[in-house]
Amino acid sequence: MKNMTATEFSTMLLSDVNPVMIDVREANELVHGMIEGAIHIPMNEIPSQLEELGPNKDKPVVLICRSGKRSAQVGQFLEHVGFSNVINLDGGMNSWAAEVDTTMSTY
Repeated sequence: MKNMTATEFSTMLLSDVNPVMIDVREANELVHGMIEGAIHIPMNEIPSQLEELGPNKDKPVVLICRSGKRSAQVGQFLEHVGFSNVINLDGGMNSWAAEVDTTMSTY
């Protein structure tokens, strides 16, 4: 699994790379903001969504949470089940709010 800073991820989004973005936070955390285009699948629901996520096994999959810890755990799981291009947003939404979109709150 690769780790990517918020600034690096922002640059990726401006390029021709079209990653699948999965926000693994709980629903109540989304009030603090969400990266446009990300899909919300709480961490504990990832195993039950594998069939739907399967077509993305070879695409860049960027995982997002508040601090980067939960998304790293999900990333390890996805790699274990055969995803080949998993990227963890290092520092999560707190880093995104500090480095990229300062209108978002941190918590």
